[in-house]
Amino acid sequence: MKYKQEFAKILYEALDHEIQVKELEVLIEKPKNQQHGDLAFPCFSLAKVKRKSPTIIAQELREKIQSPTIEKVEVVGAYINIFLNKKIVSEDTVDTIIQQQEKYGALDIGHNRPVTIDLSSPNIAKPFSMGHLRSTVIGNSLAFIVEKCGYKPIRINHIGDWGTQFGKLITAYKLWGEAEKVKLNPIKELLTLYVKFHDEAESDPSLVEQGRNWFKKLEEGDEEATSLWQWFRDESLKEFSRIYELMNVQFDSFAGEAFYNDKMDRIVKLLEEKQLLVESDQAQVVELIDEELPPCLIKKSDGATLYATRDLAAALYRKKNYDFNLSLYVVGNEQSLHFKQLMAVLEKMGYSWASKMVHIPFGMMLKDGKKMSTRKGKVVLLEEVLNESIAMARHNIEEKNPNLTNKDTVAKQVGVGAVMFHDLKNFRMNDIEFSLEEMLRFEGETGPYVQYTYARACSILRKGNWEIAKAVPVSSPSWEKEWKVVSLLTEFTGSIKRAYEQFDPSQIAKYIVDLAQAFNKYYGDVKILEDNAEQQARLALVYSVTIVLKEGLRLLGIEAPEEM
Repeated sequence: MKYKQEFAKILYEALDHEIQVKELEVLIEKPKNQQHGDLAFPCFSLAKVKRKSPTIIAQELREKIQSPTIEKVEVVGAYINIFLNKKIVSEDTVDTIIQQQEKYGALDIGHNRPVTIDLSSPNIAKPFSMGHLRSTVIGNSLAFIVEKCGYKPIRINHIGDWGTQFGKLITAYKLWGEAEKVKLNPIKELLTLYVKFHDEAESDPSLVEQGRNWFKKLEEGDEEATSLWQWFRDESLKEFSRIYELMNVQFDSFAGEAFYNDKMDRIVKLLEEKQLLVESDQAQVVELIDEELPPCLIKKSDGATLYATRDLAAALYRKKNYDFNLSLYVVGNEQSLHFKQLMAVLEKMGYSWASKMVHIPFGMMLKDGKKMSTRKGKVVLLEEVLNESIAMARHNIEEKNPNLTNKDTVAKQVGVGAVMFHDLKNFRMNDIEFSLEEMLRFEGETGPYVQYTYARACSILRKGNWEIAKAVPVSSPSWEKEWKVVSLLTEFTGSIKRAYEQFDPSQIAKYIVDLAQAFNKYYGDVKILEDNAEQQARLALVYSVTIVLKEGLRLLGIEAPEEM
């Protein structure tokens, strides 16, 4: 980014300030083939301004482009291709990374302003399935990314702890449940009861009515209903905590749906005061005709409030308590309409901050091409996948490095990292087909591959007796062989910026895979530890790679073991 900005400023001066630096920076590209230069500027958009052909503009600008960091300028058609000075850029980049350490790549966009992030949000009394992995890991990574951009992230786990399903579950427990079985294996037993309820309800519709009645009792504060609900909730949170601990995911708030029960009447009153509520089929809605959206249902005909009412209450609560600059909702793409309605209603209510709310949708985790369903009992349990992945990592360590001292810690870092990386390397809008074999592969574009590259680089530093305390300003007669790795190191900030702007962690996942591949090729071609004039500079480069790989993995929520 630094050199892209510098090139944009040179062009700004050469164009007599006719086009702003930011506009020029957006137009600058990186050629696909490094033989065509390190940066390229297409002159097509200047044709209207200059009233000349893009090719002539490129030739004229070429003469005005001069800088110590630019070694050569070439014009190919309408493109100005620049080649950076390898020595100056390499030594400056490596020195900067060594000096800034893990702060390298940071952006000062946020100015410590709060960003609330709604992520994970599993339903209590249901297993934490692979379907919940996506919101959890994407949201967790985005929290690290916005923090790297200077914001203060607030991670909110909006637990699904309210709704008619609890009436159904209480009914099922009262009919078929056994306290001892539930105490022994809470989530598994509660899921069995939930699935049984739906199976039985197909032939006995009266069960659905019983479920409604129990939920009504729960809403009215009935002692038995509340006690069972609280028990189901506590047991679920214990199980969830174990999984979050495995994944090293933390939260600032577990305020779930039930937390907003006493805050929804205020929303209805506010909508009434603003004359936004209208009656439709005995229900109360907010019309969104101008926004070209269906009406937003606020209160059902029986007086019960809905998701929209609850999310309106949550939005007002979060704005008041956190005064967010941005409010992110990492929720599946099937909820897109709901969030459009939510934000439209808030804008109608006169809250200008609604424009700072962003729904970050993502595709589904599929099994055999179909969505996983808790109701039908067709789920793959996340904890089982994580444990299987850890066991496979442990087996690999026993085979390849049996003398490793902290095998269990590394197996956990690699096993959990494999599952998380498999999700995060995909663009979030893509559906992902669940495949344990694919997820646990330890070669190719995977988390273990990046972790292994980091561990290999750490091993080189140990063998070379590299000590940062003794590091001198980096200097080397030549940076030709190192250039591919160096040029990728200069792009770390750019990958973070893209990940932030697009709310897409895969930008960073792809970047660290590219860096790991370039480093491994370099390691294969060059004798890094050979005692010559370039050894210290090469070790400094290796050290820079370890800093960026470790930080890139951290931004994805993944740990980097120094030995594997």
